[in-house]
Amino acid sequence: MAHSIDSSPLGQKSSYVSSYDASLLFPIARAESRKALGLSEQLPFYGHDIWTGYELSWLNLKGKPEVAVAEFVIPFDSPCIIESKSFKLYLNSLNQTKFSGFDEVKTLLLKDLSAAAGADVSVSLHPLRDSNLLIDFTFNATCIDGLDIEVDAYHPQPDILTADASCSVKETLCSHLLKSNCPVTGQPDWASVIVEYEGAKINHENLLRYVVSFREHQDFHEHCVERIFTDILAQCKPEFLSVYARYTRRGGLDINPFRSSEKGAKPAVGRLLRQ
Repeated sequence: MAHSIDSSPLGQKSSYVSSYDASLLFPIARAESRKALGLSEQLPFYGHDIWTGYELSWLNLKGKPEVAVAEFVIPFDSPCIIESKSFKLYLNSLNQTKFSGFDEVKTLLLKDLSAAAGADVSVSLHPLRDSNLLIDFTFNATCIDGLDIEVDAYHPQPDILTADASCSVKETLCSHLLKSNCPVTGQPDWASVIVEYEGAKINHENLLRYVVSFREHQDFHEHCVERIFTDILAQCKPEFLSVYARYTRRGGLDINPFRSSEKGAKPAVGRLLRQ
């Protein structure tokens, strides 16, 4: 059912719900705007509205997050558009909801969005770990997101971190599963994190669990990176360590904190797919 724009969540204070809620979607009839243009039911054009979702995430059945870039295509002749803030709130409601896999998420999105628009909406989901993430950014890192772990903690757990002192390595690891929440607004903050170190080999599964444990944590970008750095340093005692997070944009700005044990060290510059 279409609603009036006057009662939309746009410009209103909103809670960021992290459990599935299809009622957050706010359809608005196209007819009124088209009537103002003097358009009748016989429209002089064809086309569709293409939406790209860079911040789509949910939990698998073991509690481990999945992240994806989504593309939504809404036909031009659908009775309704979907108000953008309500669309964002709806997608965020998947964050702490468990699904069996990409197919179940896609099926749900198809059902809910088509119902809101009043016409068949198409949905494509692209896993970040299988995508070309580099736009203008170069780093050689091993992505640990494909590890099959079980997660039940969503606040920072430094004690999870372990390292094997009998094995010394130099490696760069990355994860695209870092998420925290703004301490002021409660809005989710999304990032890819790159950990470069030399020393006792860090357990990859436990590092991934640690990264995921920030998922419900409220803090600023800079403080999150400093917490990650100090926790790894304290628990794993590397000889060299740098932590670099590439956060997605908000209000046209992205924040990308870099912390290193080496004075004068500089990170790579550029941007990733979600930025």
